[in-house]
This record gives sequence, structure tokens and C-alpha cells, in this order.
Amino acid sequence: MANPPMNVARLAAVDAAQAARVLSELREATLAGQRVRITPRPVIEQSWGRMLRSGVDPDHDFRSRLLPADEVRRRREESPLRHILPVLREGLLSVADVAQHIMVVADAEGRVLWREGSPQVLRKADGLGFELGADWREDVVGTNGLGTPAVVRRPVQVFAAEHFVRSHASWTCTGAPITDPRDGRLIGVVDVSGPLETMHPATLAWVDSVAKLAEARLRELHLASLERLRAVAAPVLARLDGRALVVDRNGWTAAVTGMPYLRRVALPKSLTPGHRWLAALGTCAVEPLTGGWLLRAAEEPLPSSTTRILLDLSRPGRSSVTVARAMGSWSRELSPRHAELLYLLAEHRSGRGAAGLAEDLFGDSSRTVTVRAEMSRIRRYLGDLLRHRPYRFCESTEIEVLLPDNPRDLLPQSTAPAVARRRTTG
Repeated sequence: MANPPMNVARLAAVDAAQAARVLSELREATLAGQRVRITPRPVIEQSWGRMLRSGVDPDHDFRSRLLPADEVRRRREESPLRHILPVLREGLLSVADVAQHIMVVADAEGRVLWREGSPQVLRKADGLGFELGADWREDVVGTNGLGTPAVVRRPVQVFAAEHFVRSHASWTCTGAPITDPRDGRLIGVVDVSGPLETMHPATLAWVDSVAKLAEARLRELHLASLERLRAVAAPVLARLDGRALVVDRNGWTAAVTGMPYLRRVALPKSLTPGHRWLAALGTCAVEPLTGGWLLRAAEEPLPSSTTRILLDLSRPGRSSVTVARAMGSWSRELSPRHAELLYLLAEHRSGRGAAGLAEDLFGDSSRTVTVRAEMSRIRRYLGDLLRHRPYRFCESTEIEVLLPDNPRDLLPQSTAPAVARRRTTG
């Protein structure tokens, strides 16, 4: 029988110092490969495994070079995180300061862009290298409250010796990822950190709730921007014949004419005016508008040349798909669920029905409604490259899958039985 994981929150709520000692003993025994009576929590054990495989030194406090002040300033100005700082401050700072915590906000690359809260705790954070411009990715500084949530794409509390690097064991960190509600892309992580004695079991739910409020604010801002673009688009579309639509810079539709409504169009990373090929429309004329693009579909058949799809799963937490055709190429970062589904379809080139995918994802073939809903979303950007009944890639499509060097790093956030089997069998 497998050893039970340690209930950190329960033990720390009773005696934080004792919990820290037990965790320290557990960490030393686990890293030494010794048999232990209790095991780390799964999210921590999996993170430690990634650290050992990637060569992070648990006894060496590695610190990458800080970003220059002007680069921090540039990233702040360009990051969508700047729009939600008022929400984060209102929800976290008043409590954090009283509880001897600090609030830290990092971008998707793990760089600390904002850091506010208790002056005393900020000085202690300086001693750990927890500074503006610092790189706190998991594969750089080990298991932590900024880097680990970015990998697993869910809130994580890291207490005491759950940190992989020994020098961080006097700290407690709780972080939650913040994703762009338009496409599920990770844009950053918000973290509340402080000395060991400030740990509280409710912090995880608190930070997660504020992160969700921040995402809701981003959603409101996006809807408002689409309304402004719709006002610009109305007189333009009124003068056109044929199929056309107006989308924002991220491909979200503001208005259409002569065709069914499309919620979103997958755009190349660097779209320029001219004639382009897009999965949802085929060949179309692209014209700039204030805040977006006018796309006018050409009434000609789609090009029949071979299409190549590259599914990149090699970077934990940063999966993407790239489509290359004769008329051009485009890329898209994938949500964890879409990465799972496209990986499963790449493994089953002959096709997989909804029940089969539900079994692969959940171990429950009856959960077909969820599968069909997600596949419908995927087909919005892959268009004619995906078939259904059963779900499969188009027969003429060339598929290439980039996997991590170590099979155990495949989609680390995934709990799908089919993915778990692939991790163990390589």
C-alpha cells in the first residue's frame, strides 16, 4: 500500500514549527532516496521530481541576473497584468501587510514585476533574491509559489521545506496563475509570501479567489474593447458585399456580414495587410482598422497543398500548436485541456470517438459532453484540419509532436489516465 501524503495544512495550523521540522526530515529522506513513512503532497512530489531531472541543486541558492530597471518598466507597460493591479492590491495587500506578508506579481516568464507589502518582509525577501526583475521560474530556483503554479496551471501553496532549495525553507509562499480569459494563455502569477510563522491554511483559497476576480476584470475589459471596435466596424461592413468580418488584434469577432457568426478567428502571430490564408476563412484580404482587422473572404477554393501541424509539448506548462500551409503559418499557445486532446489525437491518427477520448481523459467514457464541447472549441481555430465521427486530423495533414526529453515531464498538469500511462512507459 502506498504511503499517505502529509496533510501540511492541518499540521501547520496546529504547530507550524513542528510541521516545518517534519517536512525538513521528509525532504532530506526523499532526496536521499530513502523509504519514508509519509510522502510529500503529489503536487510537491511531482515538482521535486522535475527538479531532480533538470539538475536543480537543492543545496545551492542559484540567482539569475536581475532585469535592468528599464526592462522591468518596459515589461510592466506591455503586460496586461497592469490592468488588474488595482484588483490584486484591493484583494490582497490590506490583509497581507497586517499578516506580515508581501504580494508579488510575476509575468509568464517568471520575472518579478511588482512587489509590495510589509517593509520588514520585503527586506527579508531581498535576502532570498526575491527582488524586482528576479527570475523565479521553477526550473531556475526550484519548487516555489511563483514558478510551480505557472507549470501546473493551478494554485499551489509551498510551505517550509516543501521548497526544493534548502535556503528557501524558512519561507511560505502561495501563488495562483492568472490567465488571459480570451485564449487561456498564461500571463502571470500572483503570490503572497512571508516568513514561516505567517502560514495560514486559508491563504490558498484567498489568493485563488482574488486571482479569479482579476481574470473577471480582464474579461470585462475585453468585452468593452469589442464594443468600441463594433462601433468602428458597423459603417465599414454596411458598405461591403460578400463575406467579411471585423476582429480585434487577438482574433475575437466584433461584427460580421454575409456569413455565420464566428466567435474567434485564429490569426498569425505577426499579421500584416494583404492577401492571407486563415483556417476559418481560407484566402482573404486583410485590412487594418483602429483596434483590429477587417477580413474579407475571397470566393475561391482553399489551397490543396499539404499542411503541416507541429504540436510542441516539450516545455512544461507552455504547450503550443503551429500550422504551416502554402499561404503562410500561424501558432497558438494551448490550454492544458486542448494540449491533452490534440496529443491524444496525434497518438490515434485513425481517429478517436467522444467516448474513447472521455475514457482517455477522465477514466469515464460517459463524460462525452465535456469532450464534445472542448473539441468544438478546438475546431474553431483548426477548422478543416480536424474531422469528426470519429475525431481525427485530416488525412492529408502531416503531424509532428515535440515531447520533453524525459517522459515524466509530459503535460505535468494533466491527470488524464492516458497521459499518465505514457509518462511511465515512455
